[in-house]
Order: sequence, then structure tokens, then C-alpha cells
Amino acid sequence: MLTAIAGEVAFKTTRAEEQPVSAMLEHLAKASTHEPVVRHQGWLTFGQVRLDDDAEDAPKPIIDTERELAVLFDGRLFNRDELHAQLAPHYRFRTGSPAEMVLAAYSHWGQDFVTHLHGNFAIIVADERRNRLILCRDRLGIKPLYLAELNGRLRFASTLPALVASGGIDTSLDKVGLHHYMSWHSIVPAPRTLLAGITKLPPATMRILEADGQSHDRVYWQPDYARDTARQHWSASQWQEAIQQQLAAAVQRGIVSKERMGVLLSGGLDSSLLVALMADAGVKDIATYSVGFESVGSHTGNEFEYSDRVAQEFGTDHHTLQLRSTDLYAAVGDAITAMPEPMASHDVVAFYLHSLAVADCSSVVQCGQGADEIFAGYNYHRQAEDVSRDAALAPFLEAFEDRNHQDLAAVLAKEWMTETNVSRELLDGYVNAPGAETAVDAVLRLETQLILADDPVKRVSSMSMPAGLESVLPFLDHEFVEFVVTCPPELRTAQNGKGILKNIGRQLLPTQVVDRAKGYFPVPALQHLEDPILSRVTEALRAPEARERGLFRDDFVDELLAHPNDHYVPTGGNVLWQVGLLEMWLQQHGVG
Repeated sequence: MLTAIAGEVAFKTTRAEEQPVSAMLEHLAKASTHEPVVRHQGWLTFGQVRLDDDAEDAPKPIIDTERELAVLFDGRLFNRDELHAQLAPHYRFRTGSPAEMVLAAYSHWGQDFVTHLHGNFAIIVADERRNRLILCRDRLGIKPLYLAELNGRLRFASTLPALVASGGIDTSLDKVGLHHYMSWHSIVPAPRTLLAGITKLPPATMRILEADGQSHDRVYWQPDYARDTARQHWSASQWQEAIQQQLAAAVQRGIVSKERMGVLLSGGLDSSLLVALMADAGVKDIATYSVGFESVGSHTGNEFEYSDRVAQEFGTDHHTLQLRSTDLYAAVGDAITAMPEPMASHDVVAFYLHSLAVADCSSVVQCGQGADEIFAGYNYHRQAEDVSRDAALAPFLEAFEDRNHQDLAAVLAKEWMTETNVSRELLDGYVNAPGAETAVDAVLRLETQLILADDPVKRVSSMSMPAGLESVLPFLDHEFVEFVVTCPPELRTAQNGKGILKNIGRQLLPTQVVDRAKGYFPVPALQHLEDPILSRVTEALRAPEARERGLFRDDFVDELLAHPNDHYVPTGGNVLWQVGLLEMWLQQHGVG
């Protein structure tokens, strides 16, 4: 089921306030038919709201007065049955809910409890006996957790706008976050956001807060990105067989509902493999969903020829959604409202519309996000094969960086520039950290640990959440990732990327799906800007709020507006949309 959470913990004071928590939950519940559930524990007030439309009872925070523990859980546990079997001899379950499962795990294993969980989650554990609060986020950052510290209190919520709704938050812009946004096509990695007063808990992190307000972080999962000596003599065929088995297991774990279970089918290799493996697992009446748009300029708007072929091959209940540009234009405002942070990738609005349509038929879908970052699917992964380990960053930057620090000085107003190249410094730290045997390994680790949660993962999860649609990402199942990163890089970079995955595909899929040129989710109307979206972007950049903020140099904005379709970042995004989306998001949310 799909939920959202919020709460406040008070340190050095007597009680957490209830009104800010109620305000956050009311904001999160705007699109829900369920009433929020709130619990008060003196120093802690927290609550939860169910977002999907199913009629069963909403999940609740759980409180164990005997053990003086309270737990709030948002997400899904894929190993719930195994945990129950392990913990039942030590704990008398009353409900078997995920929150109670976490409570039992913490009671039994202490702070190591999180290493026993297999799933996507944001967790709050309040240990009143020890005057301690523990916050956890899943290993790949599928579930978000935003944080704000103020007046000796900590607030947390599933979205950034919900925290803003609680009041009293510092919503001024963070220069470093802005530098990241403009350097990496709107990506601001954890722990930062664009707002100075709000951070987010990084993936695979447990934060432990003591009663005096002191805290420390523990990174509880960090794959080595190195070869396993036990498999050093494996042949390519052995690797292929093992990875197929591991992926099938991850897909099986993600089949959380025999009814209304679907796949977001782009027609590419990754999502098509999910359909094939679900069919192999015996799932009947698989629902598949594909979306396309009108072509604009030279940009093609759909890839239905491939998704139709996969649907036909496996006899799925296939749904094709052809959206007009006018549908997209009408949805831009609602999509921006739904964005937890500004996301300028042109497919975000498409994911929003697609999720709304899919939620009418399915409550849970599997999707193929993350495969490129695990299986080396991009050109710069292959280019990294040709450089030494200490030169790993160069090919990544050439393809990924929108503009360098010097170029950014021609974009941002002087007062918004940082003194040093903070974005390059952050990347340097990740790439040059110990471990990761090769340059390819170093780049893949950088993407998985720093970028992934705030780019492809957030695009899907944050846009499906307002529709009440839960997205499961089998390629980012942590056990699967742990295994794949030990695979020799040359097996992944082969065949222009994802070689070993393509070989698996050739055994399961129509060959034209496997051997096609690499495709992307096409949304032409946000790559080639025309009215009415062009007028909307222009209005936002000329608005009084934009002039008062003064983020961008006047000559930069003037050039973009004079030639709206002449400037693109290396990944293909329209620069005017990147800049305009930022201003529209800030104005729509009343921040910055």
C-alpha cells in the first residue's frame, strides 16, 4: 500500500507540537480519500496517511508501552514472512503490520535491525527508554525522508512541500543546492535540497539522535564494486545464467499483488524483461501500460511499435495512452505542485499523467528504472573503460555535466555564485574514495550512491505517489544490485552497453526489442517549447518574484527567451525549460 508520513520530535523541551504535524498530514492527504492517523507521545508527535484508494484500513504508527517504543513505517517489506518466522519466538505479534515487524526487529537486534530488512522504506523508531530517535532510509533511496531542524525540534515528512506547510521553516535558497541544480540538469543529491532549511536523509543511512540534540549517521550498506574471488573464474555464460536467476528472484519479490499488478512498459529492454519474467513467474493477466505524445518539431513522441510487440508476445492486458500536447500543457501546473523538488527532466510531467491513468486500473506496477546505472547502459560507461582508475571522472563529466563552474558564472547572478566549484568537489570525493576497482566501477558507484535516488528513482516515485500508484523497481532490489556490481565491467559495457542484459533479453524477448537503438521516454512538447508552454515559462521568468530573487543574469535569460529552442544540455534537455521550471516551482510553492 502507498502511504506518506510526517512528524516532529522535541529535544530539550517537554512536548512536540501537534499543529505542525497536523498541517503536514493535511497537505499530504490532499489527494487521498483516507483520514490521517496521528499519535502523540509527549516528546514525539507523528502520523501517517494512506494515499491509494483501496478500502482496507490505513496503516498506523505502532506504540509498545511495555518496551517504551514507537515506530512509524512508510514503504514495503519484501521479506515480511521471513522476518516473522525469525522473530516470532522472541516477540508476540498482535497485527503483523510492517511497523510492528520493525518494532520486533529493533527489540531483538537493536540498531542492527535495519540490516535485516529487505524493502523500500522510511522508518522512524522512537526509543523513549533511551531518549533516542532513529531515522532510516532504504538502501537505494526509493522512499524519501525530508528533514527540518528548528528551535530545538526536528520535523520530518515524505515530501518537502509538506514540511513547508508546517510553518516556520527557513525557505531561503541554498547556493550549493542551486549550483548542483544548474550543473546536473536539476539534480540536487542528498543531504541537500534547494532550500536552506530542509535536508533529506541520504539513502542507506541510519541517523541516531540523542535527547540532547546530538546526532550521528551510520551508513549501513555500501557495496564494494569489486570482483568476488569466489566467482573470479566464472565464464560469461555462468554470469549470464546467475544474473538472470537473480533478476527473476527480484521480480518475484516485487509481485506484491496477484490482482491489479502491472508493468510500465516503454518498449525498451528493461521494462520488457520485467514482463517476460513476470510471465515466467506465472502471473496471469499482466497489465501493461505505455504512453506516447504528439511529435513536435523533429522530436518523435512514442515508441508504441516496440511496446505493442512485447504485449502481443506475452498476451498482456495492454493499455496504450496517446496524449495530445494540449493534455500535457494542461497538466504542467498540477505536476509542478506534485513535485517534491523541481525536476526539469522532460519526462516528469509525462510520468505524472501516466500515473494518473494507470492508477485507474492498477494499484502497484513494476518499472525498469535503474537498469542503466547498474548495467552500464550509457556511452560514458564505455568511455570509462579506456581511462585509468584515477581519471574516472572525466568521461562522466563530459556527458553528464550541463555546464562547468566557469560557464555557470555566465548563467547565475554574481550574488548566487559559490566561491568554489562545489559540484565538482562533491563528485571528486565520491569518485576518488577508496574501493571500486576500475574507472567503470567508480562511475557506477557514483551514480548508484549519489545520483540515482534524486534522478530516475525520484522521477518515478514522486510522480506516481500523488496518483495513489505504488512503483516497484526490481533492478534496484538491493540483493540484486549487490550481486551485479561484482560482475566484470566488460560484460556489462559490451554491445554498446548492458551487453549481458541484452543476451538475457535475446533468450526471452523478440529480437527487435533487444537490438533496437537505445530509446528514451519521449516528451517532445517539453523539449521543443511552443505556446502555450513557452508563454507560461516566459511569464514565470519575467514575474516580479523572479526579478526580486535575481537568480539569473539578465543577458542569459534574454538569450533563452529570444531563441527558446536553440540551447540544450548534453542529456538533451531544453535549457529554457530547466530554468523556467525552477522559477515556476518556486513561485507555485511560495518559497525561495
